[in-house]
Amino acid sequence: MGLLQLLKSQVLCLLIICYVFLASGLIVNLLQFCTLPLWLINKQLARKINIRLAYCISSQMVATLEWWSGTECTLYTDPKTYPLYGKENAIVVLNHMFEIDFLCGWTFCDRFGVLGSSKVLAKKDLAYVPVIGWMWYFLEIVFCKRKWEEDRITVAQSLQRLQDYPENFWFLLYCEGTRFTPKKHQISMQVAETKGLPKLKYHLLPRTKGFWVTVQNLRGKAAAVYDSTLNFRNNESPTLLEILSGKKFHADLYVRRIPLESIPEDEAECAAWLHKLYQEKDSFQEHYEQTGRFPGPTLSPPRRPWSLINWLFWSFLLLCPLGLLLTQLISSGSVFTIVFSLVVCYSADLTTQIYSGSSLDDRPD
Repeated sequence: MGLLQLLKSQVLCLLIICYVFLASGLIVNLLQFCTLPLWLINKQLARKINIRLAYCISSQMVATLEWWSGTECTLYTDPKTYPLYGKENAIVVLNHMFEIDFLCGWTFCDRFGVLGSSKVLAKKDLAYVPVIGWMWYFLEIVFCKRKWEEDRITVAQSLQRLQDYPENFWFLLYCEGTRFTPKKHQISMQVAETKGLPKLKYHLLPRTKGFWVTVQNLRGKAAAVYDSTLNFRNNESPTLLEILSGKKFHADLYVRRIPLESIPEDEAECAAWLHKLYQEKDSFQEHYEQTGRFPGPTLSPPRRPWSLINWLFWSFLLLCPLGLLLTQLISSGSVFTIVFSLVVCYSADLTTQIYSGSSLDDRPD
């Protein structure tokens, strides 16, 4: 382990990163709250402002992946469709095997200029979580309660509100509903056998209802489905804590662009189409396991500097006064102030563990 890597892995660095993220996130949340009156006057302007404010939060996590850990990302895709990425609205269907797969998705969103406006289907409970959840609320993220009879209506209404969205966005779907584990895979394949569906080796059985509702309500707005399959080299399974500790990985993402008009409108036919898609995704993963790469040519969309600039801006803005405050506390020699400082550091560390342990699992059927 080199000296730089050793420094990155220290708890103090972790605390600093989390302090900057949480403090800046709450400031941005407050600014987002201040845009509420603007929604009544000029909704489109309020949306554009919230896209930029959301970027201030989400791009910090992208910066930790790209610039802090130095993780590299390689894209496997058709060069003919590559120029369309970031220039159109799309539904992204991503496999859910890794703790940081959402972060890799954000990285590619940033490289194609749609990070601030990107959407996801998330659990309703996340809307009440400070920083990320509140940011999503103002971004008009689609929330669900995992009660299909209610979600069928509320999700459709939320998606319809995106028909006049002013900027391009990618809408992320985890059709498997939850992160892949051997136990969940065993249960899922038992369900597949009961329903007479083909078994999958590297994926859980996709849940078709949420996909069908999303496709139906974004017709005319989204141009395509981006079938995306993520993997990491050397059979690694990175965690958010490892990224925050500066450990480097190499991600490979295989993306196929599928025109939305080619997806059946009938619910049963759409479900059959999705099951076939996941059989194909399984074959791509099998190819990766055997060869160490996905099929097709590779491209490496460059990192954009804006995530790093944003991260450095917030770090300077928040760390300078914190450093002065800590210096004054320590120089005062007061036992109370020193103990208080230790309690604050412990609380920040505990918050870090909570955030690193949270996920976007359990989408609706």
